[in-house]
Amino acid sequence: MAARQDSDPRPVSRLAGGIEAGGTKFICLVAKGPEHIVAQTRIPTTTPAETLERTIAFFRPFVEAGQLADLGIACFGPLDLNPASPTYGHIITTPKPHWDHTDVLGTLQRALGVRTVITMDVSGAALGEWTWGAGQGCNPLLYLTVGTGIGGGVILNGKPFVGLVPLEMGHIRLPRDPSRDPFPGHCPFHRDCFEGLASGPALQARFGQNGESLPEDHPFWQVEADYIAHALVNYILTLAPEKIVLGGGVMRRAHLFPLIRHKVKTLLNGYLHHPAFLTDVDRYIVPPTLGDLSGSLGAIALAQSAATTA
Repeated sequence: MAARQDSDPRPVSRLAGGIEAGGTKFICLVAKGPEHIVAQTRIPTTTPAETLERTIAFFRPFVEAGQLADLGIACFGPLDLNPASPTYGHIITTPKPHWDHTDVLGTLQRALGVRTVITMDVSGAALGEWTWGAGQGCNPLLYLTVGTGIGGGVILNGKPFVGLVPLEMGHIRLPRDPSRDPFPGHCPFHRDCFEGLASGPALQARFGQNGESLPEDHPFWQVEADYIAHALVNYILTLAPEKIVLGGGVMRRAHLFPLIRHKVKTLLNGYLHHPAFLTDVDRYIVPPTLGDLSGSLGAIALAQSAATTA
């Protein structure tokens, strides 16, 4: 994927700005899509004032040159995504220090003066993979990230699904066998929910080391695959996605994919008579193809969609 790394604007039509606003870094793009990235940068997530000011400075030359009129944001949260709410586009509460009640959408929109739209970070990754990646055209598409946290985004009819509140798919409850996994869970709200058992911090708390350092033959990977497979079966039975994309740092351990696929098939036990669950599971549960840019490219797609429907 060729990309210019500098931030000098050049005359390209229909450019959009995209931000994957994460708890550790903001990935910012000016692009039309994965094959036409004009500029990109990564900004450490420090305080809101510093991080957002550096983000604004990156995009401002393109706005001033008349090349950028639309900006999409895929942001960590929880977020207020109700357009009728006085705190629409704000981070509500978050474990990230200093970021509670930050007006992400309004701050960027006021500073840059461009049409700005926002969604959850994992919904942005889902939209990126739906538009250009592993889940192109799937309806619905489920994207699940298993990493620092666990979250899920659903693309339905080409748009991120938003309900009464943002989806919190990492906090479903799963069966846990204390004799097999005595770890009580890491979630401060629910202890042994999905995120509390299977996220990167849960692995760190359980073993005193991150998942990247556990060998592939470590017996816990069977437990981890069980937790993920149980969650996927719940999502399959309630959402019936046409494809599931699994991203996030934990899922970089590629040996998990065959374990998860086998366990999903076993748990379904022939109940659903569809090739996706019987013979094509290797093509049904897949890794992302956009790599670390799924979220920021999804934000580009979000901005482009807002431009075409305005």
